Order: sequence, then C-alpha cells, then structure tokens
Amino acid sequence: MKPRIEILEHKKLIGYSFRMSLINNKTQLLWASFSPKIKDIKNKLTTDKISMQVYDSSYFENFNPETEFEKWATVEVLDFNNIPEDLDFFNLEGGKYAVFDYKGSSKDNSIFQYIFRTWLPNSEYELDNRPHFEILGEKYKNNNPDSEEEIWIPIKNIDRA
Repeated sequence: MKPRIEILEHKKLIGYSFRMSLINNKTQLLWASFSPKIKDIKNKLTTDKISMQVYDSSYFENFNPETEFEKWATVEVLDFNNIPEDLDFFNLEGGKYAVFDYKGSSKDNSIFQYIFRTWLPNSEYELDNRPHFEILGEKYKNNNPDSEEEIWIPIKNIDRA
C-alpha cells in the first residue's frame, strides 16, 4: 500500500480529549462523550470526524503500549467563535503527511504495523513530531470490515547531512 504525500494546511478543531494508552484504551468512551455534542457545533466545515493522537516526542523511540498519549475526538471548524460548553479547541499545525486510504475494521492494527515497520523504514521519510490523525468520513463504519478512513502520518524528509 503506497500512501499519497500531502501538505496539510492549518486546521482548527473542536472536540474532547482524554489521556490514554494502547493498553488502557478509552477511545470508545471518548467518542461516546463527544458525539452527542457535535450537533451543538455551529461552524463545522464538513461532516467528517477527526480522531487525533498527540504523542510526546519520545513516544516512538521507546515504544511501550502502556505509555500515555493524548487522544482527541474532533470536527474541523471555520473559527473558534461560540465553542460549546465543555468542549476544547486545538490548532492543528500544517505540514507534510503520508496519507493512507484504509479499508477495514478499526480494531485491526495491521495497517499501523505496516506503516511503522515496513513503509516508513523503507521510505525517504521519518516521523515528524506533530499530531497523527484519521479522517472518518461518510464511508466510515466503526469496527466494520467495509469501513473506509484516511490515516494521516506526519513526516519529514530524512536529513542525510
């Protein structure tokens, strides 16, 4: 599976975030808390949902499934005017991303094993320390093998100097 390389423009996001680890995964609770609030967000740019992970800079160097990271359930908005009560905002910095069009269950982690163990080490890129995210569009069906989503991995060219 070959990704497309895209330069992302800055995005404004509104949503909820939880600290969690892969071992103590609270994604279902996060989305269950956020989803009823989406209707209260008046300035959405699309109907897509964005699931975002913010990792500490050393997260992938010393990978441990018990290490916590910040997980967000969000939507993209035009601006940060009128943020509904209990929701937070996030400025997603732009930059270069490898975008994988994934079809399959969100419970199947083999796509991430492929990205980090096969594609990335054999590419001309390395991870950049920016958020990772998935765009969950109208073809997304949670845990369904026919589900489709875009996986955005922050990259930068390997500095060979």
